[in-house]
Amino acid sequence: MNMIREMQQKDCAAVARFWRDYLDVSYATDESVSRTFETMSRDSRYRTFVAEEDGIVVGFLTLVEVLSFDDPDGYIKMNGIAVLPEYRRRGIARQLVARAEQEARDRGSNSIGVATSMKRKESQAMLDQLGYQKSGFWFHKIYHH
Repeated sequence: MNMIREMQQKDCAAVARFWRDYLDVSYATDESVSRTFETMSRDSRYRTFVAEEDGIVVGFLTLVEVLSFDDPDGYIKMNGIAVLPEYRRRGIARQLVARAEQEARDRGSNSIGVATSMKRKESQAMLDQLGYQKSGFWFHKIYHH
């Protein structure tokens, strides 16, 4: 049985691994994730949830509350959803998304969204099944300092 809970500092290395190994963000180090987690934990707009099974972090999802001129009441953007390959197809990602949707409702937000890689066909299919509609493309440019 898995449990969805808020991320803790002790989870940073596991979450960094998700970013590197499953979300193709090669520059996500344990240290950078730890530093970012510390910053995010001081800002109420951010929440990160992990799925844990038998003491192992098997999935995660981050969300952020966003304001924009086209949605002045704000919306919730899910950022980074991943589940370890050996734990997929067990409903864990759906549980994480359900937790994010509950958080959106709790915050009074009227919409929730996510950008996903064109390569992540399983994620896209799950989002379709959950009632999410494709509405555009995400363009991304990385600056190296």
